[in-house]
Amino acid sequence: MSSSPVAGPAPTGPTSGSDTGATGVSGVAGAVGVTGRSASDRRAGGPGRHRRRIRPVSAGARPRPRRRVARYWPQYLAISPYYLIFSVFMLFPVIYTVYLAFQKWDGIGEMHFVGFQQFRFLWDDPVFWLSIRNTLVIWVLSTVPMLFLALVLAVLVNSTKRFTAFYRVALFIPSITSLVAIAIFFGAIFSNNFGLINAILRALHLSAVPWMSNEWTIKLVIAALMTWQWTGYNAIIYLAGLQAIPSEVYEAATMDGAGPARVFFSITIPLLRPIILFTVVISTVTGLQSFTEPQVLFGSEAATNPNSGGPGQAGLTTLLYFYHQAFDNNDFGYGAAIVWAFFLLILLIVVINWRLVQRKERRS
Repeated sequence: MSSSPVAGPAPTGPTSGSDTGATGVSGVAGAVGVTGRSASDRRAGGPGRHRRRIRPVSAGARPRPRRRVARYWPQYLAISPYYLIFSVFMLFPVIYTVYLAFQKWDGIGEMHFVGFQQFRFLWDDPVFWLSIRNTLVIWVLSTVPMLFLALVLAVLVNSTKRFTAFYRVALFIPSITSLVAIAIFFGAIFSNNFGLINAILRALHLSAVPWMSNEWTIKLVIAALMTWQWTGYNAIIYLAGLQAIPSEVYEAATMDGAGPARVFFSITIPLLRPIILFTVVISTVTGLQSFTEPQVLFGSEAATNPNSGGPGQAGLTTLLYFYHQAFDNNDFGYGAAIVWAFFLLILLIVVINWRLVQRKERRS
């Protein structure tokens, strides 16, 4: 009678045999897994804890380069001369004029702090307000026709197919010509006695016009000079904006039966509104800073006061008045006060222009 084997505890020692060896190898492989760490190592923090887990990197992700100032010192060194010159000759003088506006100084002696006395005197100065009025009138007389003519010239050049490069060069030449030379030329053709304009009027049996002695004709001459100089510059800007408008828009409007006037006011002007805003702001800033024009035109009119702006101070702009106070009367503190008050006025006018154009854009 045979007896069945009695089941006992599993052996704990090393075993031999193919089945046992195969079982041991598969168990170790299952415990270690793909990471090469056993379950006991992961639980107890065994040798496998020093392995660095590699995370998959997505296709679009790139390692961030370390940005250090020291790595780019040759580039910073290359552009540093510009910033040094700008800081010494532009930034520091602007900041210094703020301090100078509260001082009384003749440029040589000792400075005396006077607080807001310069600005209080400026508020009661009739010549200052006269210069403000002259500047605003000249700005209006020059900016409005200048931008209108620039837009008309840009539309005409944009509609032509031949000699476009010649037209662009011809429009841009006045803006790069010397302003002193332009002022001398205008002073010659608008002269009261020997000017070309009055010679043509006399040839037509008309009476001569006192261009350089009447209050309003003086402003007209200065405005005409500024208009001639900057019309082509603004026309080039408008031309670039016109060429950026897709031709499909005009073709669709033509197919709908829109005429040239309707296309101009309903398509061209609305699409050019950002560029028009830019030219209005730039023309405001440059037009209110008129100095060389009256200074050259009327600098030789009076030997004792060459920077008075002509007869009746009709051409006395604010910057010319600043130059007269600072460098003719050696009152640099009052000149700094004039400049900063005028800067605030320019800033106010620019903000008003910006708001008006933006409001029209929101309505449209």
